Amino acid sequence: MSFSLKVKNEVCKYTDISKEEAVAILSAMMKVSGTLLFTNKQFNFKITTENPAIARLVFKLLKEYFEIHTEIMVKKNNSLKKNNVYMIVISEEKGVKSLLKEVGLIKENINVFSLNYKISKEVIKSDACKRSYIRGAFLGGGSISNPEKTYHLEFVTHNKDYAVDLCSLINSYDLNSKVIKRKNSYIIYLKEGEQIVDLLNIIGAHSSLLQLENVRIMKEMRNNVNRLVNCETANLSKTVNAAVRQVESIKLIEKEIGLSRLPKNLREVAELRIKYPNESLKELGKMLNPPVGKSGANHRLRRIEKIAEELKNGI
Repeated sequence: MSFSLKVKNEVCKYTDISKEEAVAILSAMMKVSGTLLFTNKQFNFKITTENPAIARLVFKLLKEYFEIHTEIMVKKNNSLKKNNVYMIVISEEKGVKSLLKEVGLIKENINVFSLNYKISKEVIKSDACKRSYIRGAFLGGGSISNPEKTYHLEFVTHNKDYAVDLCSLINSYDLNSKVIKRKNSYIIYLKEGEQIVDLLNIIGAHSSLLQLENVRIMKEMRNNVNRLVNCETANLSKTVNAAVRQVESIKLIEKEIGLSRLPKNLREVAELRIKYPNESLKELGKMLNPPVGKSGANHRLRRIEKIAEELKNGI
């Protein structure tokens, strides 16, 4: 089972809601996954999903909150995935016009009906309704990637005005969703793990939220360990390269003029470096008499390298 399916199945269990919240959920689901059908001078509305939990939720909401008794029809999908397609059709006899007006999908003006492509303000008049609307939009047209691979949550719709409205609603919770066009669809998406966690909290997917948080923590720990290892490796490589360079400089001085020509403090650290080529500057400093710190030992070795450079260039 995909992570996206787990989230949707969890959200479908959240049914302790008010009539206003049920209106908001259905309004969003019908907007993003519904189809208006005209047959025999009547119109019906069809909600389609491949998730049986979503189909059961729609059936339950229609029955309990709108007294609409309909049926769930099952059709075999002809695509390669071969999942069942679940359809709920609400006919004119079942009161589809009243439902569509109540959930804000159509507007009536002197017996003329027109589609409302934006989010009705009446449907999202409270915080609970706003959260329910986002929940319905996710159930109808949302998906979330496996957090083990990447962080990506998106909503798919076919109308630009609606996409902008939904994006604005999501961002009213201090999120930073964006809208892009993909072929004939508009995508509202989030790509930051922390923001996806916040959205899962908004729609009530708390178990999935905890699972994603655990993945984020493990990823962050792995990244921190990798950064530390890379940093230690880089520092070790830098230390080794510096020690090799210092030994070569000391050997050059010894060959050209002899170490006895060096001042006592430089000669002492040069002899220690030859004897202990793998020791750190801090340890070399401790061996000197009197001992000096890391910066003191580094300063003396730099002076030695400068002398070697001058000898090499014949200065």
